[in-house]
This record gives sequence, structure tokens and C-alpha cells, in this order.
Amino acid sequence: MSRSALVGNVTAMLEDAGFLVSDRCAIRPKSFDVAARRGRDLLLLKILANVDAFDDETGLEMRRLGDYLNATPVVVGLRTRDEDLEPGVVYFRHGVPVLNPDTALELFVEGMPPLVYAAPGGLYVNIDGDVLRDEREDRDWSLGRLASELGVSRRTVSKYEDGMNATVEVALELEEMFEGDLTSPVDVLDGADEVREGDPTPEDPEPESDDERIVTVLTRAGFEVHPTIRAPFKTVSEDEDSHENVLTGHSAFTKAAEKRARIMSSIGEVARTRSVYFVDEAKRDSVDGTGLVEREELEDIDDPDELRKLIRERGEKPA
Repeated sequence: MSRSALVGNVTAMLEDAGFLVSDRCAIRPKSFDVAARRGRDLLLLKILANVDAFDDETGLEMRRLGDYLNATPVVVGLRTRDEDLEPGVVYFRHGVPVLNPDTALELFVEGMPPLVYAAPGGLYVNIDGDVLRDEREDRDWSLGRLASELGVSRRTVSKYEDGMNATVEVALELEEMFEGDLTSPVDVLDGADEVREGDPTPEDPEPESDDERIVTVLTRAGFEVHPTIRAPFKTVSEDEDSHENVLTGHSAFTKAAEKRARIMSSIGEVARTRSVYFVDEAKRDSVDGTGLVEREELEDIDDPDELRKLIRERGEKPA
């Protein structure tokens, strides 16, 4: 299956599941392909045939964007270089959860979250330690008795009851032994934080030299500005008064800039943010809801409230 067809299939699946899906980010560089929202759940999705193409820099960017926008970064893919991705399993690349399309379908359409995740050494599941302890005590088994039945140490059983995850084989043996479910699903929509192995959200990158002036003006106006590297926008800026996010871009107003502004509008609609594009010269006020502000206008604004008002007014779509 071509990547374009895969993106189309995943997008259609999300729409069938009740998600509002943004236009595809058909520009480069791009850290994600589409944004999708259903209720409070916002996803930033990278869709790849081979997930080995998902590199560390893109993973770091997606994790930062997830933090800025209160979104979950997710990769949907078919395979690695060596093998197909297994259905029902959550994988990880650079701290981002990875699902195959069948797993995504079960999660987003059927409401069945995965139970298994891949980590160094094999496949693992979340053991509900409280349930395990209750089942053991109901049988009046000691830690040592259960350890003997499983063929592990007493300390290992104690760790299972304290929340340590187990291999699929051990989980199946426990569930057969106690004749009931002892596992809990992987919470992908919270980034699978309970099982994800990785560093804390990486710090903001330094702004590029041509971005520094925009960052300075927005910061002076009371925005907390987060520069990006591979997103279709230059910054995510939070208005510290309203706690509203604004996606920003800047360049000469070319056909490519207009295309980028349209994508920013679509993403903003899904992510519930405003968007503004700073340009050298503009003959209109907006592009599909992305406000256009000339740099000269920006330089003339000293009042932070005036800049906020201008961004709001330029970004309003005509009735």
C-alpha cells in the first residue's frame, strides 16, 4: 500500500469514528501528517508505511507539540524493515506510541484499547497489582506460594503487586491460575505514560535567527512562545492572559506561504487555536481564518492588548 493511500485510509477511519480531521500537512518539513479531535481528545498523527523512517528529531518535535497543544502524538504504521507490526500491540519510537492500522481501528472505532506493549526483551502487559493481591489473599496464598507456582522469586511477585508489568507469558499464566482478568489496557490517549520508556518532554529548541524578532515581539505582548522545527507553523504561542494558543508563521506572502496558512487554519480549527501569518505585504486580512499581519504593522504596535486584538480580528472568518 502506498503511503498516500495509507494516509487516506487512516483519515477515513478517524472520520468514521467521529473525529474532526485536519487537512493533510502536504508541506515539508513536517513532523505530523494530520491533527484529529474527538471531544477532549486531540491527536497529532504521523502515518508511515515503514516506521523506521520516524527519526529522533521528529519524535522530539511531536512530543513537544503534544505538550504545547495538550495533544497525544501517535504514529500509525504497517511495518519495520524486519517485520510487520502486530495487531493489538503498542510499540514505541523515540517516546511516541506506534500502532498498526488494525490496532488503531480497534482503539478509535471499536473502543478497545490495546493490552500489550513492546519493550526491550519482548511483549508486556499491565498487571493490576491490587486485583492480583486480592486474588492471592482470597486463596490464602503467601507471596512465596504464588512465587513457587509461577517459578519466580518472592520479590518478583511483590513487584507485580506493586505495579510492575509482566511478560505476556506470565500474565496468561496468572489469569489461567486465578481464572480471571488481571491486566489493564494501555492508555494510548494519555501517551501511554504508564509504560512509555523515554525522557521527559524535551525543552524548546532555540529560535532560528530569522524567527528571533517575531519571538521577541510576541513575548513582549505577553505570549509564552514555543519555537518549532518541523511543524507547518513557526511557533506555538500561548496568551498568558487567556491561555489561548496561537499558531504563527512568517515569510514573504507567496503561493507556498498561502498554502501553509491554509493548513494552519485547518489545524487551528481542529486544535482549537488561532493562527496568524506575518508577511512583508498583504492585500487581504486573512486566509481561511489565518490572520495576515504585515511586519510593518507589527513593528508599529507597542500595546500588547492591541496586538492580541489585531490577531483576533484578522483571524475571524467572514460570516
